[in-house]
Amino acid sequence: MAKRQTAHKQEETQNLKSSLDFTRTRADHFAVFVAGILGSITFLIVCIIIFVVWITYNLNASKPFDPFPFPVLEMTVSIFAIILSVSVLINQNRQGKIDKVSQQVEFEVNVRAEEEITKMLTMLHEIQQKLGIATHAGDKELEEMKSSTDVKEIHKNIDETGS
Repeated sequence: MAKRQTAHKQEETQNLKSSLDFTRTRADHFAVFVAGILGSITFLIVCIIIFVVWITYNLNASKPFDPFPFPVLEMTVSIFAIILSVSVLINQNRQGKIDKVSQQVEFEVNVRAEEEITKMLTMLHEIQQKLGIATHAGDKELEEMKSSTDVKEIHKNIDETGS
């Protein structure tokens, strides 16, 4: 039974992770694809090889197609830099949205866990009283832990510090 519940929780967690990976538009898919290719070590090595071959050929050829200072190479590299920077920005924005939703879910889970712990502390305290087990009368820390967290107060504090 416990294994089945654990598997169910893992499946729910995986579904949550999948839902956090927002439905992407074609432009998003393209940006992720481009960033994946341009951000790889393989691409870097290929570029270095191309640059070395390009420069070596144009320095040693009798009729170079891109003579020194290599304006065509410079323009090509600039275009790649523009494409890469835009795709990185798109991916950062998308990741920011995913992180924001993830933080919100984490906060909600933490609030729920805090409520459950508070309920368990209250129940434990009641059980102690019914069984006649001595408790620390006037334990301020225990009383504070038994009180529910005011989520509205947390949001208010966040809004005040964010302003």
